Amino acid sequence: MKDFIAGLPKCELHLHIEGTLEPSLKLELAERHGIALPYDGPDAIRAAYRFDSLPSFLRIYYEGMDVLRTEPDFYDLGTAYLRKAADQNVRYAEIFFDPQAHTSRGVPFATVIDGLHRALLDGERLLGVRSQLIMCFLRDRPAGEAMDTLLASLPHQDRIAGVGLDSDEKGNPPAKFAAVFERARREGYLLTMHCDVDQDDATEHIRQAIHDIGVDRIDHGVNALEDPALIAAIKDRGLGLTVCPISNGYVTGSTKSTQIRRMLDLGLRVTINSDDPAYFMGYVAENLAVVADELELTKEDLVLLQRNAFEITWLPRDVKDGYLAELDAYLAGA
Repeated sequence: MKDFIAGLPKCELHLHIEGTLEPSLKLELAERHGIALPYDGPDAIRAAYRFDSLPSFLRIYYEGMDVLRTEPDFYDLGTAYLRKAADQNVRYAEIFFDPQAHTSRGVPFATVIDGLHRALLDGERLLGVRSQLIMCFLRDRPAGEAMDTLLASLPHQDRIAGVGLDSDEKGNPPAKFAAVFERARREGYLLTMHCDVDQDDATEHIRQAIHDIGVDRIDHGVNALEDPALIAAIKDRGLGLTVCPISNGYVTGSTKSTQIRRMLDLGLRVTINSDDPAYFMGYVAENLAVVADELELTKEDLVLLQRNAFEITWLPRDVKDGYLAELDAYLAGA
């Protein structure tokens, strides 16, 4: 099964590029900018990653971004992930980035998008990994700031597939950003939103995302299983759910594999993703391996998870069909 997972053509839809900042690259960028970090090596950085909840993770996560300052930094960040993705046979990825986490530090929007976009172009040309960017708004910052970020993105819209919503969900429901997402849709962006696991008012937030905002996809969304009406709405609309088992284990104490099994049994378009793999110590292959082990998945189950992912991508139909054909051929030859 390990060899099967390694060769499986993969699609990743829930990946924060800032969450791929490995300790070795963090140290390299710190040296590039003359930043003194209180660590004597990568292992010391990893040892400092102590978190058991979403807020405790976010504190460490945002602190680590200070080394990202110039266009080459963002290029190197994106390239490092895409190399890892190529090693794991990720054929396509939709990648989150958080411009507010950088513009709030004085880094221009163009610096961020230029570096990442150049990395994505080279990733496809040199590594064979196709990818697109999704711009996320930080939900624990004012909605007006999110609107400003949306407007700042418009000159770069040809480089951004859609918009999302992430960061600390407590007290920050989807409804807070209704006007921002309405404007984003009018501008032609596709919409997704984090509905994090086991948060306060989790099912109400999922309801708002589906019915009030009208998202095209849901990130996490495990708590939808608590409400039959939400299950029905997700299924009726063909919405995908981007679940991240290893990160779930860190911030909730459970990978939620049992819920993933139930989603599969219900015919929901559940997918497996890595979230912030440099912090949670697992890229997409490792996440698939965890679920395969905990649920004793078959090869057909693993292919179904990838079919779900390719089906809910923001790609043209003919491109999706090409990836699905790769999956069919892989399973047939396994």
